[in-house]
Amino acid sequence: MSDGAELIQEIENLSEKLNAAADSIGKRFIGQKRVVELVLASMMSGGHALLIGLPGLGKTRLVETLSTVMGLDGNRVQFTPDLMPADILGSEVLANTPDGGKAFKFIQGPIFCQLLMADEINRASPRTQSALLQAMQERTVTVAGEDRPLGSPFHVLATQNPIEQEGTYPLPEAQLDRFLVQINVDYPDRETERDILLATTGVEDAASTQVFTAEEVLAAQTVLRRIPVGDAVMDLILDLVRACRPDDATAPGIVREAISWGPGPRAAQSLMMMVRAQALLNGRLAPSIDDVAAMAHPVLGHRMALTFAARARGERLDAVIDNVISHVTTTKAVA
Repeated sequence: MSDGAELIQEIENLSEKLNAAADSIGKRFIGQKRVVELVLASMMSGGHALLIGLPGLGKTRLVETLSTVMGLDGNRVQFTPDLMPADILGSEVLANTPDGGKAFKFIQGPIFCQLLMADEINRASPRTQSALLQAMQERTVTVAGEDRPLGSPFHVLATQNPIEQEGTYPLPEAQLDRFLVQINVDYPDRETERDILLATTGVEDAASTQVFTAEEVLAAQTVLRRIPVGDAVMDLILDLVRACRPDDATAPGIVREAISWGPGPRAAQSLMMMVRAQALLNGRLAPSIDDVAAMAHPVLGHRMALTFAARARGERLDAVIDNVISHVTTTKAVA
């Protein structure tokens, strides 16, 4: 079998398996198909995801279910104002040795896993939030001068409530940029809420089954990187990201007026991976221009900020991104 034919077969098999994983997750996280797709896409891309939603919408349930379905060793940390970095990373303690002496022993923190749920991440202090920076970027942590590798694969799924902001610490730009995507979890529609009632208020709760193993997740991430991306799609990604920067010559007027800072190169890298994942979830062999538009909001939304004047006018980032997508696609069509 040729390399091309082998890749096609691997993509088709992986697409079927991802759909089976989405169905299994959907048994416990009901009616939020797009949220499930984005979480799976971020995992296939090897990245981390930030879930934004009101309390009680099932964010924690989603992450717990994902750990089961993907066959990953998961831990949960409830972020609170009094949480310290050592509570996440671990610390060295003085322990007795077999010969009766004393020696320092490292006690691992909950971050030493494959899937870490950082619940209400913005409730911890900046000092504690910074404990995740090295872990999210390098998949390792340095404690007492020694580099300690984390699980493989390693993913952080963080949750954040958009209300109850008293006593919270907004995530710094450097940490937001380490999240591959920001996923908004909205209220379910009436029929979905009815299904949730029926599924969760009976004697037995629905159970999800394991579909992947950790080794299969790593193999899937390798397959994703082998999916070809056409020049037209790559150029659109670059044009879109650069047009979101207020100081770039290609930025439309609304970006210059409403955006204080825009996405960096990591946004283009993230968009490249997510459009591949979108194609994979749909069983296609290569991403399209439509995939770029579909993934623009979750990839770019948390990497941009409105100016004070734009916020005072009531402008929204979603509308700005839509305007940029329209501007870029129209410009390319004319060219």
